[in-house]
Amino acid sequence: MPFFDAIGLALRTIRAQKLKSAFTLLGVCIGVMFLISVVSIVEGMGRYMEEDLIGKLIAVNTFELRHRPNITIGDVDESTWEEYRKRPRLDITDVAPATSTLPADTRWYLYSEDMVMATSSTSGRPRQVRGIAVQGDFFDIKKMGVTRGRLLSAQELDRGEKSVVIGPDAADRLFPGLDPIGRELKMGGVPYRVVGLAETQGKAMGMSFDNFVVASFRSPARRLLNSRPNIVDAVVIQSPTVPAMTENMELVRAAMRAQRQLRPAQKDNFSLQTADSALEFWNKIKGYLVLGGVALPAIGLVVGAIVIMNIMLVAVAERTREIGIRKALGATRRDILLQFLIEASTLGTIGSAIGVGLGIGLAQLIAAVSPLPASVAPWSIVVGIALGAGVGIVSGVYPASRASRLDPIAALRQE
Repeated sequence: MPFFDAIGLALRTIRAQKLKSAFTLLGVCIGVMFLISVVSIVEGMGRYMEEDLIGKLIAVNTFELRHRPNITIGDVDESTWEEYRKRPRLDITDVAPATSTLPADTRWYLYSEDMVMATSSTSGRPRQVRGIAVQGDFFDIKKMGVTRGRLLSAQELDRGEKSVVIGPDAADRLFPGLDPIGRELKMGGVPYRVVGLAETQGKAMGMSFDNFVVASFRSPARRLLNSRPNIVDAVVIQSPTVPAMTENMELVRAAMRAQRQLRPAQKDNFSLQTADSALEFWNKIKGYLVLGGVALPAIGLVVGAIVIMNIMLVAVAERTREIGIRKALGATRRDILLQFLIEASTLGTIGSAIGVGLGIGLAQLIAAVSPLPASVAPWSIVVGIALGAGVGIVSGVYPASRASRLDPIAALRQE
């Protein structure tokens, strides 16, 4: 029997036995539905972590030189925290040795940040903002633009001018209903002139990235951000490519070890952190979640396989006379075997296709009514359809083999 003729016969049989076919589809449908929805939620969370959270904190092809990692996801034991506390803080005198060996196509900036109180003549009372003191290519690496005004110039950064760029949330708090450009705000009692209103940086995990004030590291603002004014929170270094970033990390590591006079046997007393290192723990968790998302629906697929096998056995018993007639008209064992195998795999494929649609809908519903993001992975759709077809074929082997071995004379006598 030609392949497509066998599919057509299988579809006609399914339409003729709607209730039986519906029960056959149910197990596969549920298993694939949960597979798609769980994998979609995990993929959505992964994309959220990589692009919205870590991606906003650490720019592309960049690494951060710090005294300890800025992002620590997962358990960190007490001995590690104790080692972090004993490390010397990054000092302004460390910056030149760390950056002087970098290639000309590398960009970098240093910064310190902390929450500070800012006031203006229009805000009524002090407002808490994230103060950021920077030096270098901060705006270029962050790809930060302005909606009004301008960015801080290189001369303003170098001379420590009392000019600032503020975020939209900071503008709303300090200058409600007003254009902040050209107006004055105070941090630590020192007046600063607003020269630019930055583009929105968005939110992640309910945290806004727009409540900030950016000033020059050489301005008095840095004295508010650390206990000692020469302390630097981090040096951020951006390379044109990933291989160049790896090479630059080794250059900075060698320069810092020489600057700190570390012997070969001594561990680094500083941290070089990339987006991948920040996501290392999450990637492990993601792997376990995907494994669980595949393993748990497998229970539903096993149930679906058992249901398909039982119903196909019933179908063989009910259609014994039909099988005898087909054999009497010249159908071979291979034709009968192929007919029932294709019928079982068609049932499994239809069930998995419905499950894929329901799984996508369930994932989108969860994303709409909860904070969990969802992103449908194309590979999960392919796996879902393939699993459904595979379950149908595996569960249909025994009933198909049993049907193909029926004696045509005995089958024709069956009432």
